Amino acid sequence: MDRHHTIRYILRKDLDIQKWDRCISASTNGLPYAYAAHLDYMSKNWDALVLNDYEAVMPLTYNKKYGIHYLYQPAFTAQLGVFGNNLSATLIKAFVAAVPKKFRLIEIELNQHNDAAELTGATLRNNYVLDLNKPYDTITGLYRDNIKRNIKKAQQANNRYATNIAVEEVIALSRSQMQSISNLTETDYDNFAKLFHQLQPQGKALACGVYTTANQLIASCVYFITNNRACYIMVGNHPNGRTAGASHYLIDRFIHDHSNQHLLLDFEGSDIRNLAFFYGSFGATLETYPSLRINRLPALIRWLK
Repeated sequence: MDRHHTIRYILRKDLDIQKWDRCISASTNGLPYAYAAHLDYMSKNWDALVLNDYEAVMPLTYNKKYGIHYLYQPAFTAQLGVFGNNLSATLIKAFVAAVPKKFRLIEIELNQHNDAAELTGATLRNNYVLDLNKPYDTITGLYRDNIKRNIKKAQQANNRYATNIAVEEVIALSRSQMQSISNLTETDYDNFAKLFHQLQPQGKALACGVYTTANQLIASCVYFITNNRACYIMVGNHPNGRTAGASHYLIDRFIHDHSNQHLLLDFEGSDIRNLAFFYGSFGATLETYPSLRINRLPALIRWLK
């Protein structure tokens, strides 16, 4: 039977979660966001498309508004799409074609191994990643001078780097930093905290921070770590840290602690020029992924949207 003809739509309640997570774990493109726990906490609802016996899978994260079902990208979920091995452009197209017609609007991010060559409605977005499987001195040799200067500034101020800090501290800073420029809700942050506390004992989540000598947290972040990939998933910076080199030092310390490991640091972006320059200044390289937009809404509703 043709591989493309065995894609089934399965409701969340009917999924075999052990097989699901096993598929994500064994996938060449597995990401923290694709595991069932992440989807359960961060998505309002989700079902899935499954190829054969969980040979490849695609989560369908959805919501409903005005009686219309639509696929959307959940909070703190940079990429989703199709997960598996040997994913051809034709197979990606088959998965997208198998999305049930009840989802009248599709606005989702696929992942770096989803070839969008045969898709209509896909554009490429930018991400930066840094291979940590090298000696620390080799990695820092590729830092731009502005990164080195800021790290030195943070060290001269005797700022302190700490790991395994309370995630609530990071969330508080992130919330105050993002409240005027994002659509994140209290529920999003609460669910993120619950997910973090489930993942941390498994070694899959880490909260880090930089403190002043007065013990003020001025830069912080959370990493989700699976599939040899550490995703820089949440950032919380205090205005006082901007001129202190705190965020530069924060990232550098993670790189220091995880150098010579089979690990990719995923900066989760960015299409924003200044952020792209910042991440690239650590020697990170560009990696693109498709963003998919398909509008099946009736003409009048499409116009109103």
